[in-house]
Amino acid sequence: AGFKDELRGVDVLFMQSDGGLTRMENFRGARAILSGPAGGVVGYAVTGSRDSDGVALIGFDMGGTSTDVSRYAGVYDHVIESTTAGVTIQAPQLDINTVAAGGGSRLFFRSGLFVVGPESAGAHPGPTCYKKGGPLTVTDANLILGRLLPEYFPKIFGPRENEPLDYMATKEAFLVLRQEINDHLIKSGEREQPLSLQEVAMGFIRVANEAMCRPIRALTQARGLNTSNHLLACFGGAGGQHACRIAKELGIGKVLIHKYAGILSAYGMALADVVYETQEPAGIALSEDNRGTIKSKLDELSQVCKEHLMGQGFDEDSIVLEPYLHLRYEGTDCALMCSPDKVIDNQDNYIYTYGDFQKTFFERYRSEFGFVLENRSVIVDDIRVRGSGKTSLYEETSIPEASGPIYPEKTTTTYFEGGSLVTPVFDCAKLCHGHMIQGPAILIDKLSTIVIEPDCAALVTEKGDLIIEVGSAGGEKRIDERLDAVQLSIFNHRFMSIAEQMGRVLQRTAISTNIKERLDFSCALFGPDGGLVSNAPHIPVHLGAMQETVQFQIKERGDTLKPGDVLLSNHPQAGGSHLPDLTVITPVFYPENPRPIFFVASRGHHADIGGITPGSMPPHSKSLSQEGAAFKSFLLVDGGTFDEAGIIQQLTTPTGAPGATGTRNLSDNLSDLKAQIAANQKGIQLVTELIEGYGLSVVQAYMGYMQTNAELAVRDMLKQIAKESKLRTGATILEAEEQMDDGSPIRLKVSIDEHEGSAICDFSGSGPEVYGNCNAPRAITLSAMIYCLRCMVGHDVPLNQGCLAPIQVVIPKNSILDPSDGAAVVGGNVLTSQRIVDTVFRAFRTCAASQGCMNNITIGDESWGYYETVAGGSGAGPGWHGTGGVHTHMTNTRITDPEILELRYPIILKKFSLRDDQSGGVGLYRGGEGVHRELLFRKPMTLSVLTERRALQPYGMAGGCPAKRGLNLLLKPDRAINLGSKTAVDVEAGDIFSMKTPGGGGYGTPSGNAFPGIEDLDHEDARFIERGSVYEYRMNQESV
Repeated sequence: AGFKDELRGVDVLFMQSDGGLTRMENFRGARAILSGPAGGVVGYAVTGSRDSDGVALIGFDMGGTSTDVSRYAGVYDHVIESTTAGVTIQAPQLDINTVAAGGGSRLFFRSGLFVVGPESAGAHPGPTCYKKGGPLTVTDANLILGRLLPEYFPKIFGPRENEPLDYMATKEAFLVLRQEINDHLIKSGEREQPLSLQEVAMGFIRVANEAMCRPIRALTQARGLNTSNHLLACFGGAGGQHACRIAKELGIGKVLIHKYAGILSAYGMALADVVYETQEPAGIALSEDNRGTIKSKLDELSQVCKEHLMGQGFDEDSIVLEPYLHLRYEGTDCALMCSPDKVIDNQDNYIYTYGDFQKTFFERYRSEFGFVLENRSVIVDDIRVRGSGKTSLYEETSIPEASGPIYPEKTTTTYFEGGSLVTPVFDCAKLCHGHMIQGPAILIDKLSTIVIEPDCAALVTEKGDLIIEVGSAGGEKRIDERLDAVQLSIFNHRFMSIAEQMGRVLQRTAISTNIKERLDFSCALFGPDGGLVSNAPHIPVHLGAMQETVQFQIKERGDTLKPGDVLLSNHPQAGGSHLPDLTVITPVFYPENPRPIFFVASRGHHADIGGITPGSMPPHSKSLSQEGAAFKSFLLVDGGTFDEAGIIQQLTTPTGAPGATGTRNLSDNLSDLKAQIAANQKGIQLVTELIEGYGLSVVQAYMGYMQTNAELAVRDMLKQIAKESKLRTGATILEAEEQMDDGSPIRLKVSIDEHEGSAICDFSGSGPEVYGNCNAPRAITLSAMIYCLRCMVGHDVPLNQGCLAPIQVVIPKNSILDPSDGAAVVGGNVLTSQRIVDTVFRAFRTCAASQGCMNNITIGDESWGYYETVAGGSGAGPGWHGTGGVHTHMTNTRITDPEILELRYPIILKKFSLRDDQSGGVGLYRGGEGVHRELLFRKPMTLSVLTERRALQPYGMAGGCPAKRGLNLLLKPDRAINLGSKTAVDVEAGDIFSMKTPGGGGYGTPSGNAFPGIEDLDHEDARFIERGSVYEYRMNQESV
C-alpha cells in the first residue's frame, strides 16, 4: 500500500503473460511469469504486420540462454495452462515455446555426436570469451567463425567487467575440443584428414540451428500448417546471427528484423494495450436452447470489462471487446478457445451481435485434427471476454531515403558453410531507406549483430527495419554417404522429429481418453530390416517390443507387401506387449524400390478389445483367450482399402473363453485405428521429404550410422562399468535376483567383455511360466534392456537398435520371461517389465528400486470401461533424491484430469496426494514418495486391480533403506477389505477404493540428516528449463 501511495498520480502499468498491460492494483505475479517473452510477441506482431502482407509470422527470439518460438496470424494464440520450472500456472498466457538452445548453450562431443545444450553457461560465468572461466558455448562458436567482431562490443567482460571479448581464450578452448574430436574421428576411421577449427565451430552452429528448427516444425506442422508459408520475425541479441540459416532450413523465403530487434521484448511492452478480462464456467451445450443464456452471459461479462476499463480513463471508443467460448466436443477433453466468425452462414448458429462460434470451432478442429465429429454435441466449458484499452499510438518515424550506395566500414573474413569469405561490415546507423545489401555481409548495431548469408539480400525499409530475401529457401546441402559427425547429429534431430510429428498427429486425431488424454501410445521409425531407427519419447515398454513386431511382419509377409498396405498386430508371439496395445505398421515404398525402404509404426492402448472383464485387463486371467482379441498379422488396409468389415468381425467376435465378450467400445477402436493409420501416413510424408532432400542412399546410410553411434555409446559404458567392477570385486561379472510378489524369481547374470565392450545378459534361472498373467513376452525383456542401457549411458544418445548390438540376451523358453503361445500376459507388460528393470539396475548398481509397478486400475461394466495407471516413488541414486508421485521406467502415461474423470464416469475422486507416511526409503539420498488415491463409486460396477510390490518392498542401495510397499483397500461403510495385489471385485454405490502406491528406495547410508534438502545436492550443470505447448506435450510423455 505504501508503494502505491508513493506513486500516487503516476501511471504505472505492468506487463502480463497474455500480452496485455494492467494497472498496479490488478497486478498478480502469477499472470506475469512470461511478461518479457510476451513483450517480444507483441513487438513483432505489431511491427511485423505492416511488412508481412497478411502472411502469418513465426517469432524467433534467440537470447543468451534460450530461444523463444511463437506464432502470430492476426490474433494472439493463448493457452490457459502451462508449466514453468515445475510450477503449473492456470491463467491466460501467450503460447510461447522455449527451447534450451541460445547463445549460452554449452558444446559437447559425446560418443561421436556434436551436442549443443541443454546445459547452459548462464549469464555467469557465461561463455569462454567472457573471461570468467566459463565453458565453450554457441557464442564462442560464432566468435571463432568471425560472425562476432570483438572491436564492436563494449569492454564489460573479465573479472572486473572492463575488458573486451577474449578471442584467444575461446580459440585455445576450441583447440582442445578440436583435438578430442579429431582423435575420435581418425581413430574410428570416419575421417582421414582432421577437421579445422572453423569446421568444428561450424558443426556446432549447424547442430544448434537444427535444434531450434525442431520446435518451429512442431508448432506449425503439428497444427496442419505448412512451415514454409510463414515469415520469420527474428529478434533477440543472438537471433540475427542465425536467422538466414534457420529460414533456409525451414524453407522460409523471407526474414523480418526490426531496427530494435535486440530489445524488441522491451519495446513491445510499450506497444501493448491495457487489458482486463473475465471468465466464467458454463458447462452447457452450444445449442438453440442455450443461445439466450450464452448471449446474456457475454453481455454481462462485456459490461464488466467495459466498466473496468472506463474506470481507468479509457473512453468507450478506445475499448475493444473480444468474446470467446471455450468449446469441445461432448465426450472429449480437447477444448479450443474460439472467437466468433462474423460471416453468417447459418442463422441458427448465430449468437446475436457476436457471431458464429460453432463455425470457428469446426474450422479450427478440422485444421488441428484433420476431421470433425458428426452428430456430436459441442459443449461450452467457459465463457470469456477480453477487453483492451488502446494505449499505443504506434507510429514509428521514417528514416531518410538513400541518396547513393552504402559503403562498408571495413571487411573481415567470415566462415560460412561453403568456407571462408571476405565479408563487408556495415554500420546499421548509416543505413537509409532503399539500401540493398547483398550477402555475405555483417550488420553491426548497438544492440545486436546480423549476419547476411551468401545468396541472401537485405532491404532497408522506410522505418529502418530489414527484410531479408533468403536464397535457395528449403534447399538441403548435398552430401554423400560418407559419415560426417556433424551431419549425423543433424540426422538424429530429423529422425526424432519425424517420430514426434507422428505422435502429435496420433494424439490430435484419436478419440479415446487413453490415447488423446492419457497419451498411452508410441510412434517410431524402423529400417528395412525392422530395426528401430528413431522414436519419440513415448512409452519405453513399447519401443523395444515394436522392433520385434515389425521384424515378425517382415518374416511373415515377405515380399507380398505392396504400397497402400497397413498391418495390425498385438499378439505376444509377434512382438506384442499385451493385447490392448494394438500396433499399426505401414511399409514405406519409394520409386524403383520393390521392397519397403523403411517402416513406420504406432502402438496405442485401446480401452477395450473384449475378454472376460471390462477394459481387457483381467487380474486373474489364466490364458491369452481371456484377455481379448489377438492379431498376429492382420491386413488392416489392403492396397489403400480399409477392411472395416473384417476388423469389426475380429473385434466383436468373442474369443471362446468362458465369460469372454467382444469389444465393448467398437466405435473408439475404429476411430483410434484410423488415427494410427493417419499418424503413420504423416511419418511416410516426412520420410519422403527427407529422402527427396538428401537422396535415399544418404538417408539410409545415416540410419545405419545412427545405430552404430548408439552401439558405440553402449560399448563405452560397458567398458567403464567393467573397469569399476574389476576394481571393486576383481571380476567383470554382475549378478542380481528379484522376486515377484508370488515368489517367482527373475535372475540375471551379466558377463562383460572389458576389451570389446560387449556383454552376455543371461536370465537363466528365472521362474517358470506362471499360472496367471504376469508372464512377460520375450519382447518385453528386450524393451527393458534397451531402456536400461540407454539410461546408463548417462547422456543423450539415440535410442535405437544399436543399443542392443553389443548385448547377447539369453532368455529361457517357457519361463516367466518367454512364455508359451497361449499364456496370459496382460500383467507381464505392466508389472513384470518393471521388475525386470529393477533386476537390471540392481545388477549394474545403478540406483535404488523405484515403485516397481504401474498400479493398474480398470473400472467399468458391460457398457463402458475406464483404465488408468497410478504414479509412485522413484528410487534415489548416487547424487540425487528420488522423486515422489511420478511414473517410472517402463511407463510414463498421464493421469486423467479429475474434472474429466468425474464428468465422464460415475466416479468421484476423493483423494489424490503424496503419501504422508514416509513411504520413500531413507538414505543419504531419499527415495521418492508414493501416492494415495481414493475413488468413490456412484453406481455398481466391476473394479479390477493389477499391481505389484504389495508383498515385497522396493530395495535400497549402497546402505539405503527400502521403501514402503503398496496397499489396496476397499472401504465399505462398516469395514476395510485388503484386496491384495491382484483381484477383480464387484463394488456397490458408496464404496471407496483406496490405493497407496509404493515409494522409491533410498541410496547411501543415512547420515545425521536423514532427509537432506535439495540444496545439499551438487548441481554441476545448469540446465535451462523449456516451456510452451510443444514442451508441455512432450513432458506429458517423458518419464522421470
